[in-house]
Amino acid sequence: MSTNLHNSKTLTGKDLINIGIYTAIYFVIMMLVGWLGFMPVFIPLLAVVVPLLGGIPFMLFLTKVKKFGMVTIIGILIGIIMLLTGMGYWTILTGAVFGLLTELVLKSGSYQSQSKSVLANGLFSMWVFGNFIPFFVGREAYLADLTQRFGAGYSSALAGYMPYWILPVLLVLSFIFGILGGLLGRGICKKHFERAGIV
Repeated sequence: MSTNLHNSKTLTGKDLINIGIYTAIYFVIMMLVGWLGFMPVFIPLLAVVVPLLGGIPFMLFLTKVKKFGMVTIIGILIGIIMLLTGMGYWTILTGAVFGLLTELVLKSGSYQSQSKSVLANGLFSMWVFGNFIPFFVGREAYLADLTQRFGAGYSSALAGYMPYWILPVLLVLSFIFGILGGLLGRGICKKHFERAGIV
């Protein structure tokens, strides 16, 4: 019995494959949404669009999660991917922190509660906040880097769309639209994936 209990808590190769698959799907969605960032006005809206659309693959991923650690890993992986694509290291921290908080919520519901799964997507979606931190920590250096990469017009317009007061607003928005994304993802999972026998 102790061996079975140990195995039930240990991540298997199948678990790691699921983490890899859903990290890739989530990343593809982020990259598609990220193209909007070439227009400065859409940068703050990433706190809305990523949590909303990301809720679809994330809620499907949660149907595969039964062990502690899977969500934390995917949060860290997303943060690392953001770092490698030039978005800075803050997303590793927010991915880890909100991934762990999400994990604790899911565990409190024994990974079975649908309402806690929706709440989990709200919490997990707050990782996107890490993309905005450079606008407020080391702001001048970050804007100077954007000027070199995209031109003075782009960085100036973006600075106007990202005043200091918007920081807590973006954090709250990422949570609210994460909840909405969770509801959307749950609805799609029920309507399509259960019928197809995927979930």
